[in-house]
Amino acid sequence: MDLAEMRETYGLGELLESQVAADPLVQFQLWLDQARSAGLAEPNAMVLATADADGRPSARTVLLKRLDERGFVFYTNQQSRKADELAANPYCALVFPWHAMERQVRVEGTVTKLPADEVDEYFASRPRESKLGAWASQQSQPVESREELDLQYASYERQWPEGTEISTPYFWGGYLVAPTAFEFWQGRVGRLHDRLAYRRASSGSDWELSRLQP
Repeated sequence: MDLAEMRETYGLGELLESQVAADPLVQFQLWLDQARSAGLAEPNAMVLATADADGRPSARTVLLKRLDERGFVFYTNQQSRKADELAANPYCALVFPWHAMERQVRVEGTVTKLPADEVDEYFASRPRESKLGAWASQQSQPVESREELDLQYASYERQWPEGTEISTPYFWGGYLVAPTAFEFWQGRVGRLHDRLAYRRASSGSDWELSRLQP
């Protein structure tokens, strides 16, 4: 297959300044709701890009678990690579790739840890298997085999039998991404895509909207 010949013609919609909300969080919620209504698989999946203290980037897909007036929330092992990088460089970028709708949203922001009570509340809502998996995985660390990982999981199954309360791991937590910039992208014919960008105004409270060339 010739990769150079792989291309799609976009034309499902348009994105004009008159069509978007003044607040990018409101606009994001609208697009997220539309992605859910369209039946997209895991519309809350987002690519999280981080960088270490030397500026070397890495990226992976995580799940958005809450959106409110503060920003975007996700949870992870705080001994993982992403957590180490956020500790050294508390800035990140998010990408929501809603290909089926010919849409993409990019977010840039600053990252802070969530307080323990919020983390505990969310962890308590997780399925039992996910809770056990959080305990069993030393995320980002090498493991000899799949069998060793399964044995680690089985040991926690024995520690917390069905019906018992599983506590939040001491090494597990949540992060809040407070957005400083957004870009909403809608595919258009001829690759003349619509790109509308929001950035904080000099006042620090309002958002300024601009159009970017594709």
